[in-house]
Amino acid sequence: MRTPLVLLSARLLDPVTGAFLPQTALAVSGGRIAALGEDREIRALADPTTTVVDLKGAVVTPGLVDGHLHPVSGAELTHGLDLSGCRDLAEVRAALARGVRGLARGQWLNGWGLDPNVFGDQPVGTAPFDSVLDGVPAFLLLFDAHSALASRRALELAGVDGPRTFDQASAQVVCDEHGRPTGLLQEDAACELVERAAPRPTRQEQRERLAAALRSMAAAGLTGGHVMDANGSSLDLLAELDAAGELPLRLRVAPWCQPGTDGDGVRAIVDQQGRGGRLWQVAGVKLFMDGTIDNGTAWLERPDCHGESTHAFWPDPAAYTEVIGAFHRAGVPTATHAIGDAAVRHALDSVETARATAGSGAGAGVGGVRHRIEHIETVPDDTLNRFAELGVLASMQPTHCCEFTRADHTDNWSRRLGEERAARAWRCRDLWDSGATVVLGSDWPIAPYPPLGVMAGARHRRPGRDLSQPPHAPEQALTALEALRAMTANAAYAASEEHEAGRLAVGHRADLTVLGGDPLTTPATELPDLPVLLTVLDGRPTHRHRDL
Repeated sequence: MRTPLVLLSARLLDPVTGAFLPQTALAVSGGRIAALGEDREIRALADPTTTVVDLKGAVVTPGLVDGHLHPVSGAELTHGLDLSGCRDLAEVRAALARGVRGLARGQWLNGWGLDPNVFGDQPVGTAPFDSVLDGVPAFLLLFDAHSALASRRALELAGVDGPRTFDQASAQVVCDEHGRPTGLLQEDAACELVERAAPRPTRQEQRERLAAALRSMAAAGLTGGHVMDANGSSLDLLAELDAAGELPLRLRVAPWCQPGTDGDGVRAIVDQQGRGGRLWQVAGVKLFMDGTIDNGTAWLERPDCHGESTHAFWPDPAAYTEVIGAFHRAGVPTATHAIGDAAVRHALDSVETARATAGSGAGAGVGGVRHRIEHIETVPDDTLNRFAELGVLASMQPTHCCEFTRADHTDNWSRRLGEERAARAWRCRDLWDSGATVVLGSDWPIAPYPPLGVMAGARHRRPGRDLSQPPHAPEQALTALEALRAMTANAAYAASEEHEAGRLAVGHRADLTVLGGDPLTTPATELPDLPVLLTVLDGRPTHRHRDL
């Protein structure tokens, strides 16, 4: 047995019990944990070709997995002007002015991460920036990536001069009372009108940006991710990196199923299942039941304060239910974006219908096809227990609560919902206590991807940029052990891989994250600064700290 990697003097942390294993070393062979034991016996398995690393008491956990991210589109979207640090309109104007000064004549300005809270009580649109962007084609993505601002010149180049009708019910070219676009584009279908007119990166540029983003993720401690899109050339880019030995994360990819998808479209997605390589695979499908609360496109049981968020993303929600049933019968796990209470309820109803009509087949019971709901930003009490009852996984991103809302409910998200619904924001604790399997992720590029920051946010629920601020709904915090489990063992369960991932056990994958301290005893506010000393994927180091 060839042993390419041996780790010694380690503290091996079990993410289920929270205890350290009695062994202090492990050996890797064939991409798996081949042996656990004491330093002397494991060292004896090494040969002259073995990489032996003395961890000097560092903590080894199963590899951390982001339960929801968009690496390919994120690598492209974040290549531009970062507006995420702007806190008011003046700061946005200053940032745009700096960006414009660096442009050649006719060149597009791309920005991302714009927080709608900068508009305060003003309508979201390009009017405050018209003087800065005069004659400049600009496309500015709002932080939720479900909406964007297009400058007057960008709209002109795209031929967008009035309202449009889309298959996506909540998509909209927002117009004023005279039918003139305000610059706000809601949902992908509307944004794509302008994106198609903008210059596209070359294939080599796409590949280089993606590779760089994935390397940074590995350096942050990630060994895997559940990828919630497969648009454009995503799969081909992953295949290229994998074939070249340059894929530093194990990726599970769910292609989109959009409104209007017919039986042939569903069958095409079913046929895609299993496509992949050594470190990536198509597994599952992503659907949308609504948009976002911040831009008024969520699906709520009662309208928000502007009378918005009253419609489903699918014009006919019954068609969504039929599609869920078709995927369930085919054994394909679904992941549904559902943020508002009505969207979450309908997604649960649809899974219940699918299970009830599947009969006694393999996918009929709770232990069969593992469906999941993504985001779950606000849910009423009567939906909580249904996750566990139906075996539906709760995939959540608590850093969205940390970074984009405020404890005093003066933020855009909370004001739109009102006190009652804002008080039940990101109910991680209630869902966990109800018996649901909670999986944590970042939704990068919406929020930062470092997993220690995600786990910290689940614990302290404070804005990472100012930890002195009070937490939003601290009663919904997870414990340190729960947060770790949600990015290890629970992520493995969500992928039906609990037999080979998410634990430190012989025969399990050698996907490992090595930390400079114990993540369970490190205070939540200090956790993001805990050094990531080593990241191992499939038995191969993808990141090694200079001090190790």
